[in-house]
Amino acid sequence: MSATAANVHGRGRAPVSPIDRGLSLAALALLCVVLVAIGRGHAHWAQAPTLVWAHLLTIVCALALTVVQLWRPKGGSTHRAIGRIWVTLMFATALTTLFIVGAEDGGYSILHVLSVWVIIQVPMIAISARKRQIDRHQRSARAMVVGSLLIAGFFTFPFHRLLGTWLFG
Repeated sequence: MSATAANVHGRGRAPVSPIDRGLSLAALALLCVVLVAIGRGHAHWAQAPTLVWAHLLTIVCALALTVVQLWRPKGGSTHRAIGRIWVTLMFATALTTLFIVGAEDGGYSILHVLSVWVIIQVPMIAISARKRQIDRHQRSARAMVVGSLLIAGFFTFPFHRLLGTWLFG
């Protein structure tokens, strides 16, 4: 049993770590910026393909659940239920990304590498949780939050990408 799982309080749930609180706040900040960008881009909504809207929907939902999941105690039935929905959303987000290619060159970017990584990582997160490999589960989930949500999310704003164009005009 991991140190985190052994250090439980309440009804057998692990406490929320400062790392998870920090990641939760970062996800909340990114979620707010994404929502502002979407709102500011309302004049161009009709130009965005359906696949882009599907991608935005899954990522906004995943970001919102990230905030909730990381802020709450771990290990309970609510954590497991939110986790199942979260990995499904992350998988769907990664799949949609594979079909969204650059408007200028029609090619893939470094962000697409993260999508492949998510597709591989999602089952590993679920399996490690099921096998009660809590340390591995936490490391993998945190890595996905940092790499595939926060870092990838940041890079959706510069370089004339859609959300950046909507946000900055």
